[in-house]
Amino acid sequence: MVNENWDQIAEDLEKQELQAQGGVSSPQLYGQLLAIYLYQNDLCNAKFLWKRIPNNIKTQNPELGNIWAVGKAMWLRDAVEIHKTLNNTHWSDNVSSIIKALKDRIKERGIRLIGRAYSSINADVMGSLLGMSSIEAVALAKEKDWQIDGTSIKPKQISQISPPLTSTEHQLHKLTSFVSFLEN
Repeated sequence: MVNENWDQIAEDLEKQELQAQGGVSSPQLYGQLLAIYLYQNDLCNAKFLWKRIPNNIKTQNPELGNIWAVGKAMWLRDAVEIHKTLNNTHWSDNVSSIIKALKDRIKERGIRLIGRAYSSINADVMGSLLGMSSIEAVALAKEKDWQIDGTSIKPKQISQISPPLTSTEHQLHKLTSFVSFLEN
């Protein structure tokens, strides 16, 4: 799975799941699809997939449980647990490329969050939020050209581009047009 078009791969896996004989797919398919849902931050679909995986497949394949442990931690927004599970689990070749992409995406989200939410953060706290040591957090802060004062890191505030606002009347008009189109 060198290809990183995860949306297309997820779509293909969903089709394979629907076409599975007897309605039960392989543990590998479930693992890949669950990991891609987490990569896409589609926690609702991940949860529904977890619920429809037969219990015997879950118990026979501990890796599925590990992937879901990451999903539960994401659901609870427990950054420490997310990184702990991602980093302390040996992932099979079946999902390792997806998990690597997931780790990278979670790290980037964490960096953006820290840049928006903190005016100053301790290196240990930053490290735990990003799944790295405080030394690695300081190195990352230097790489990002953030201000460092001892163990305190001052992120450069990331300006957030807000989407253009549409008026309620405009939205209502679009909705009315769409409903009218559907009725015809």
